[in-house]
Amino acid sequence: MSGFIGRGVQIAALNKILEQIAVNDDNKPGQALLMRGRRRVGKSRLVEEFLDRAGVPNVFFTASKQTTQEELQFFAQAVLESSLPDKAVFDGVNFESWDAALRLLATALPSEVPSVVVIDELPYLMESDQAFEGTLQKIFDRYLSRHKVLFIGIGSDLAMMEALNEYGRPFHQRATEIVIPPLSPAEVADMLGLSAADAFDAYLITGGLPLICNEWRKGLSIWKFLEGALSSSTSALIVSGERSIAAEFPPDAQARNVLTAIGSGERTFSNIGKASGGLQQTSISRSLKILTDKRIVVAELPLSTKSSKETRYRIADPYIRFWLSFLGPNFAEIERGRGDRVLEKIRTSWTSWRGRTIEPIIRESIERIPNPRQPDVSAVVGAYWTRTNQPEIDLVVADRGRVASAILEVGSIKWLEKAPFGMAELNQLIVHRAELPGATSDTPLVIVSRSGFNVAPTPDVRELSPEDLLNAWR
Repeated sequence: MSGFIGRGVQIAALNKILEQIAVNDDNKPGQALLMRGRRRVGKSRLVEEFLDRAGVPNVFFTASKQTTQEELQFFAQAVLESSLPDKAVFDGVNFESWDAALRLLATALPSEVPSVVVIDELPYLMESDQAFEGTLQKIFDRYLSRHKVLFIGIGSDLAMMEALNEYGRPFHQRATEIVIPPLSPAEVADMLGLSAADAFDAYLITGGLPLICNEWRKGLSIWKFLEGALSSSTSALIVSGERSIAAEFPPDAQARNVLTAIGSGERTFSNIGKASGGLQQTSISRSLKILTDKRIVVAELPLSTKSSKETRYRIADPYIRFWLSFLGPNFAEIERGRGDRVLEKIRTSWTSWRGRTIEPIIRESIERIPNPRQPDVSAVVGAYWTRTNQPEIDLVVADRGRVASAILEVGSIKWLEKAPFGMAELNQLIVHRAELPGATSDTPLVIVSRSGFNVAPTPDVRELSPEDLLNAWR
């Protein structure tokens, strides 16, 4: 396949499993793999690329939220169009159950060489047929695993895919799990030919989704890309958000209102309720549970040595946050050919929107960087706030999450063009450090700036540039 970008680690992992199957002479050499990741992150594309490179007999079936009988028909057709050597056994067969279809599949697999069976959108089959999960486990144990086969189940419903392998479920401990993340900021930088700072901007817009990145010509600035993308209502930037939300979002109007409120920038329970049209507390709580269970929204607590109940909420995926902030609410204008007006709205709000949205990306980047003072500690990076936001601290590096036992660093972020991190910001950080539970006057500081630093270098202050943050992803 042409145009395939990155994913070297995942391709290598799949190849390793297939090689193990090929040389395994046990009576049950078959293995199962459960692959999950956000919708449109490139899971199916990755497996297609793996199959093309591996060149082994395979069948790739994608479920589509149809009735069980319709899915069985589509499955039989997928087998007939596959490269399995004995696929003809499916010719003219009508199945009444997945038990019968999967039993027959086992007879179509080669006996001496490895093969691959892929079921994409596995959660759809689990939703339409409550017995499917148990049937799959039974057939895999009794029939499929006796062949040199790699079974790959793919799903975008993160919670449901995680639950498949849990204790007490039929498939418990039968499958290896692999999570497919979006392209990292470093992969986005390499793919688009951007500087470190601009690559993080591109990551906030695309979320690292390959389909959107493929529309971004190498070296193009974010504003030139947005100008082109907003001129077409069918661009991947425009349509991916609505399709992702429609496909994985529960049919709950109140939860959609709550999601929209969070996407507009509201973070606290009370403000989310107000922005959602004054929903009752029970409705807001139920909606937030749906959203967090689906991994669409993240609930966060302040990080310090003191417990807190001041929960804040944010959209997990930066692209979905971008879409909810700028594209979804203005889709009618884009359809009318007035993408220029939407672009101007983005320009007007960009600095403040980016400043808030980049924070969790920076925290994750810092977690990947070994701390020179304590290189052996796996630090957790969070933030700290109070009900009144006095103080509100961008970065708290601690020895563990939720309630820390030690604060390792306290930090601040300044993510502006042509505005270096100066002494005024450093002095404010020192004041805030004194108000953080668990920090002392000796607690080291970490400062992050998009545009350099204008402070006197001192041993207790660690400076991190966009280049430092990007290298953390390499």
